[in-house]
Amino acid sequence: MSGPHRLADATTMRVGGEVARWIEATTREEVAEAYAEALADDHEPLLLLGGGSNTVASSEPFDGTVLRVATRGIRTLPAAPPPHRPAGEEPPADDSVVLRVEAGEPWDELVERTVEAGLAGIEALSGVPGSTGAAPIQNIGAYGQELSSTLVGLELLCASEDRSSEDRASEDSAETLETRFVPAAELRLGYRDSAIKQGELRGVVLSVDLRLRRSADGRSQPIAYQQLASALGVDLGTRVPLTDVRASVLALRSSKGMVLSDDPDSVSAGSFFTNPIVSARFAVGLPDDAPRWSVAPAPQSVVLPLGADDAVPPLERPVPRVKLSAAWLIEHSGIGRGFSLPGSRAAISSKHTLALTNRGGATGEEIAELARFVQARVENQWGVHLVPEPVLVGLQV
Repeated sequence: MSGPHRLADATTMRVGGEVARWIEATTREEVAEAYAEALADDHEPLLLLGGGSNTVASSEPFDGTVLRVATRGIRTLPAAPPPHRPAGEEPPADDSVVLRVEAGEPWDELVERTVEAGLAGIEALSGVPGSTGAAPIQNIGAYGQELSSTLVGLELLCASEDRSSEDRASEDSAETLETRFVPAAELRLGYRDSAIKQGELRGVVLSVDLRLRRSADGRSQPIAYQQLASALGVDLGTRVPLTDVRASVLALRSSKGMVLSDDPDSVSAGSFFTNPIVSARFAVGLPDDAPRWSVAPAPQSVVLPLGADDAVPPLERPVPRVKLSAAWLIEHSGIGRGFSLPGSRAAISSKHTLALTNRGGATGEEIAELARFVQARVENQWGVHLVPEPVLVGLQV
């Protein structure tokens, strides 16, 4: 159990201070041992880390334990019904395969292997940095695909719910841990969101089960994103060779500095802000050229008048919602590519306004300061509050 002792050495943003205790767990047993010790000490902060691509940390020392999950392994399980099929309805035996992927497997290496094996379902998620275990926490998505469309469920290491009263009363007793399978439906997956991210489920992701489609002709799922379709020179809904999708997605991401490389713009946490979701009524007030996409309507409770029959349940009606482009909002609030605050070593990417970058020697505090400035400009200009996507450690944005 060893590794770097600065978060700056383990995150793609390259910021973060010294770590009091660093544990690199390469087996499930090591993960369980480290997690049990951390739970036994309620006063010591614990930071779970995968590939470090979605973490932005303060340059101050981290007075706690960093547990980096570095387990590896991929195996095939018997086929299971996909999320969109009714329970009990099995897919054709020759149409699907379920992979159980250990949490520490690098996500893009997994995608590359599935493309080479002729498995469709995550090819448009090529180039997404980080580890597989972190993918469901964010419900990663790009170019028309989301993890939720292929996720069967995950194995979660968590505190046992049936500990004895003696264990609960003993301050010196380590938490009893159990591994349980959590189906995708219980993860409450949403746009870059999940029950784990919201703290509704607590634990360490040990593995992720993905249901992919065997592609006899080596072709992808139907292309569902216009920019990708244009890059491939095809219409939406077209199926093309998996290798072509991967190559085009990697090229598109590289053009935006969103693939880890020697490019200074890739020293980032990817998209720093999520695309805001607002009511359709609010979006009407934005300029016509502001990009927007319809999303599932949110229910809104309807309050019954006084004297109404208490037996009548509250009514709900859907509120139309749209997703806006955070990049457009930033650009049209006067912040362009390459922008930086005077004297700061943090800057907006020169290729994409949604990424904040470390231009060399920046601190986490400088990244956070720039993020707050962007938030303020967008809120003043458009009345929209941008929400950070990365995990912030010791920082306020």
